[in-house]
Formats: sequence, structure tokens, C-alpha cells
Amino acid sequence: MVVDAGGRTAVAAAIASVAGLVEELAGVLDCPSAAPAGPMRVADADADPMHEFSEACLEGLGVLARVEAATAAVKVRLVAAYAEAAAGMEGPPANAHEASAKEMSLVAEVACVLTIGERAASALVGEAHALATSLPAALDALQTGTIAWQHARIMVEETTGLTPAAASALEAHFFGQDALNPPNAAGPGELVPGRFRRKVRAWRERHHPETLEKRHAKSMADRRMEYAPDRDGMAWISLYLPGDTACAIWNKTTALARGLQGPHEPRNLTQLRADIGAGLLLGSANQGIGEVPSPRVEVLLTVPVFSLLGITDEPAEVDGLGPVPPSVARRLVADGASSLYRVLIDPRNGAPLEIGRTSYRLPEALKRWLKMRDGACTFPGCSNNSLDNEADHLTAWQQGGTTGISNLGQACPKHHRLKHRRPWKPTQATKTEPPGWISPTGRYYPAEHPDLEPPLLPPGCLPFTVSPLEQAILTRLAACA
Repeated sequence: MVVDAGGRTAVAAAIASVAGLVEELAGVLDCPSAAPAGPMRVADADADPMHEFSEACLEGLGVLARVEAATAAVKVRLVAAYAEAAAGMEGPPANAHEASAKEMSLVAEVACVLTIGERAASALVGEAHALATSLPAALDALQTGTIAWQHARIMVEETTGLTPAAASALEAHFFGQDALNPPNAAGPGELVPGRFRRKVRAWRERHHPETLEKRHAKSMADRRMEYAPDRDGMAWISLYLPGDTACAIWNKTTALARGLQGPHEPRNLTQLRADIGAGLLLGSANQGIGEVPSPRVEVLLTVPVFSLLGITDEPAEVDGLGPVPPSVARRLVADGASSLYRVLIDPRNGAPLEIGRTSYRLPEALKRWLKMRDGACTFPGCSNNSLDNEADHLTAWQQGGTTGISNLGQACPKHHRLKHRRPWKPTQATKTEPPGWISPTGRYYPAEHPDLEPPLLPPGCLPFTVSPLEQAILTRLAACA
């Protein structure tokens, strides 16, 4: 129980951790020259008062982020302990109506104390219960400041609906002692929440007790359109659709919007998307709604060989969308655009096996491999989709850099310009690992590495080792599927 001696000790330890971090923050600001370098620092500039002060500000921000995380952990533990103590004092409810009333009263009390709405308080109570009872490692990471509150909430959201065993396995993959974190890879707390959610969701979809195919079929019944009036005479239109259909709509609208951009077009890309989307909907209003076509713009589709052949039910991955059921992947391969590039996965280790292409020119092959390796702009915190990014030499050609996958990285136009205008420097990459970045202050920000995982092998389908000839046969079979 949370309210026993162990629970009281946990709450006291959480409060003490906040106090210790606040003391560390005060020390950084009071004595900048004594501020610890920290794990992110890789270089120091010439010492001078202004430099020391700027370093103290950055160190202080880092410690403050840990203070905020530890404070959130204290709030979680206090809310969970209060909920359990209140339940213990009142005893079990006599019926469902009494249980509902007790829950409403508890939520109202938390809302009043924290001066927040009851909806937010109800969500906090649920999140606190999940972290305290089902995700102890994630809660410990929050308390030490290893992750932020947003990361902890993602863990709660992505484990909702899982069995206790499945939730524990997901948590252990990212926070357990045996969690696979390459030396140069960013840990959960070093990824912005959006990119962390993408990794968690991909692992969840792959290891969910119920196949993505079955869950997707159930969710199809919930597709809908929503309308919400807003301020200043505006309104929102939202569509809840199958992921591949939504991705196709977004990609087609973006492609049309980019085609209209030019020196004489006053609208920006966001405005053009909205205008084109509205025009397409209103223009087809009297023609009925037919079958939405497959994407007609460039898309990367990563799919295990046996899933493409219909032998297993493993999910595929669409760039910019995430995991999709294998039936959707097979339909995209069969009916998709000529610019849809299929990435086949080696059945032994999950590494890329082959990229479908129509040209053997080296630059195009490297570009496609690069997009598949990095997944998004490699700059810290940027999630710009791979097909909107630009290939760049990590070590400039003029400085002896080669045109090979280990000397290439992709960056969105914004961060590509930043690299050439300010001293942001990418680190070395490898065939399978994207580059990290070193900031002008010398801090190192590790890259988000892909989670390569061997696909499922049907029993008796393959020998223990796969020869190059057998690999070629598998590739040819998948290409003909």
C-alpha cells in the first residue's frame, strides 16, 4: 500500500530529492565558476566572466528541468497516497452510485487544492495511480529528473489498455536494467516528447498481445468528422480516419500546396494547405464520397519480408504515420504510387535488407538509404519528416569529406541553414546510426537511434543461418509479391 511505512518513505524521499536539486540550483547560480560540467558538456571556451555567466544560465536551466520533474514526481506520489488514504478511511463503497460519488468528491478535493479544473484533476488522479502502481521505474526516473513529466504521461497513455505483464514489458524495455541503449544514443529523457512517443508507440504496436490488424479493424467503426467553432469567426474541422488515408490526404495536400508556392504567391504553406483542403472538400461535395486513393506522393514503407508475403501479422511502418497493419502495407505496395519506396527488413536482425528503386544512380540510392536510416531531421528535437529534408555532408566535401552513408546526415531546410550559419556541428554517423550534434557552447546532444528488432520467423520457415543467396531469393520473392 502507498500509505504504509514504505509509502511514507517514498514520499519523503521524493520531497528530499526536490530539496537537494533546489540546493544544487542555488549553488550553480551563486558560484558559476564552480558549476559542474555535466554529461552534456564536451568542450570549454576561453574562460571569461560573460562566458561563465552564460554557462551558469544553461547549467541552471538543466538543473531546473530536473527540479520540475522531481516536483512532478512528488505531486504524483502525494495524489496517489491521498487517494489510497481516503479510500482506506471510508472503506469499500456499498454500490456503484456510492463509488461514483466518492470518486467525484476525491477529484473535486484535488482540483480545489491545486486550483485546476476537475477534468484536469481527474486525469492527474488516474495518471498518479498508474505511475505509482504499474510504472514504478518510470516514476523513479521522473523523481531523479531523468525524464520530464511529459515523458511520464506518455508512458501512462501508451500502456493504457495493456495487460499488467505487457505494461511491465514495455516499461522494462525503456527503463529496465536491461534496456538497450547504445553508447551514443539518446535516452528517453533526452528525446523531445513527440519523438519519445513515436518510439514507445512503435514498440507497443509490435508487442501488443492483440495484433494491430484486429485493433485496426475495431477502430474503423470509430471514424468520424468533428466540428468545433472557435474565436474570431473561425472553426476547426477534424477527421478521424484510418492512418494511411489520413497520411495520403496530408501528403497530397502538402504536395499541391508546395506546387503553388512561388514569388507571386502571398500565402504560406500552412495557409495553402487549409485553402486546398477546403477547396477539395467543397469541390467534391455534390459528387459523393468515393474510395480515397492511395498516396500519390513520395512515401517510405518499412515492412518485414514475411509480413509482406502474408505469413506473419507484424506491423509495417509508414514514414510520417507510424505502425500500420500488414494488410494496409500490402495494399500500399500493390496499389500505391510509383514514388512509394518499399524497405524490406532482414529476417535475422531487423536491419534494412533492400530499398526498392527505379534508378541505380548512386546519389538517389544514398538519399533513400539516408532517409530510411535517420527517419527525420537529426537536429535535437526536430521531427520534420524524412522526405522533406535535405542530404548534407557531415564533413564538408571541400574539407576532404566523402560521399558515403557514414558521412551523410539529413536536416530540414531550417536546421541545414543553421548548420552553415552558426557553429552547430554534427558528429560522425555510421551505416545504421544517425549523427548527434554539438552546440556552439560545446554541449553534446546524442541522436535518436532506430530500434532495430528481428522480425518474427514462422516456425520451420528458415534455417538458423541465412546465406547471401537465400537473402537474394527472399528479396526477389518480396519484390514480386
